Amino acid sequence: MSTPHGAASAAARPDRVGPAVWRTGATLVVGALAVVFDTTVVSVALDDLAKAFDAPLATVQWVSTGYLLAVFVTIPLAVWAQARFGGRRLWIAALGGFLLGSVLSALAWNATSLIVFRVVQGLAGGIMMPLMATLLMQAAKGSHPGKVMAIITVPTALGPILGPVLGGLVLHLADWRWMFFVNIPFCVVGGWLALRNLPDDRPEPGGPRVRLDVVGLLLLCPGVAALVYGLSRVEGGAGSTGAAVLVPLLGGLALVGGFTARSLTRPGGALVDLRLLRHRAVASSATLLFLGGIALYGPMMLLPLYFQQVRGEDALGAGLALVPQGVGALLARGLAGRYMDRVGPRRVAVAAFALVAAATVPFAFVTAGTGGTVLMAALFVRGIALGAAMIAPMGAAYVGLRQQEIPDAGVITRVAQQIGGSVGIAVLAVVLQHTALGAHGPSALAGAFDRAFWWSVALTALAVPLCLLLPGRPEPPPPAGTARDDAAAPATARRPTV
Repeated sequence: MSTPHGAASAAARPDRVGPAVWRTGATLVVGALAVVFDTTVVSVALDDLAKAFDAPLATVQWVSTGYLLAVFVTIPLAVWAQARFGGRRLWIAALGGFLLGSVLSALAWNATSLIVFRVVQGLAGGIMMPLMATLLMQAAKGSHPGKVMAIITVPTALGPILGPVLGGLVLHLADWRWMFFVNIPFCVVGGWLALRNLPDDRPEPGGPRVRLDVVGLLLLCPGVAALVYGLSRVEGGAGSTGAAVLVPLLGGLALVGGFTARSLTRPGGALVDLRLLRHRAVASSATLLFLGGIALYGPMMLLPLYFQQVRGEDALGAGLALVPQGVGALLARGLAGRYMDRVGPRRVAVAAFALVAAATVPFAFVTAGTGGTVLMAALFVRGIALGAAMIAPMGAAYVGLRQQEIPDAGVITRVAQQIGGSVGIAVLAVVLQHTALGAHGPSALAGAFDRAFWWSVALTALAVPLCLLLPGRPEPPPPAGTARDDAAAPATARRPTV
């Protein structure tokens, strides 16, 4: 039987990602852009929504908070749902749910209805983001994790570039409802591509049915949501020791702790298999993505506020000011992916996290009159470093795992990154609130932002020594033409050289 030209080329160049992986990646990216754009677009529109619905900002804030909590409810369900229904059907169903939530949000008649419809979006979006990483890593069969992660991070890189700008333009040129209508083409095209390009991986008819870990579901999903809610209340000004913060935080910790103890002692069937944390690559990657979430999301809260409150920019101006960081993150993807596959995630992560911390230092010296060119250059360098800092641990988490372990690793790392982001926002919000008390005028406010950015530098620097726990140089690919029995020794089963 003759070998197709594409397969022959892939065999001759084992260092290249196959065309099937690129096709799967492009299909998933189109759909994921709807989720990423929606999150960043809405973040700049809360004031406009409050005016449109004649509702207090504290109520309208739930348009974002409710969405975020819904995302965390469904992230842990992605593993079970994929095993139960198949990745392709689950992806298309989640896209359909996000499309429905987007249309309903655009037709909302008051703040309460918009919050409810945003929850519908969040339930679908929570499934899509970890599922995207899982489907692409499974398509690549665990090989070339750096290049694969570079594909997955396309939406994450484009979101900060285009999201705030798109949101500002929509609010400037049209009604707020168009912020949700713009999701429709991404969902429709993404669903059509998924029908064409994703493999039909539904379970065999009559085969064993995967049972849902109901007890784990009742522990983990509300627990994670409670943690995120408590942290969001810190950001909202409830204080760090008030009942509105401590009750959900302590309750969430108790529920997550109960799930952790239960999962680690179960031989199998847990909602998320936390026994994977016994793999050093998974544990170190999850820790670094937690700290990476702090380094990414915390300053993403500070930077727009600095440009608006200290430099007097409007929402569109603040969004445009952040474009250099997004451009840097986008440019870093391919470079970081190639170097990670060549020298290993450890070296890439050490350099990346150190550079993120260094590129944040200029913002710890900002004043009301700091030159815009200096800040744009620092943001561009910071974006390059952030792109690499996310790709390295994300790819390292899958090194040495079997095919069936990839979905659980994807959920673990996704939850770690998102909780890290919530912690980063909460900590820096508290620092900013305390240091800005009594501050009047741009100069005094700039001093408060300086202190908060120093905290960001310190929290990011914590990650640098932990990067040494990541896998080192990867094993070289087998020589061209070497016969290999993938069933007996799959690529994902090999342990990394550490």
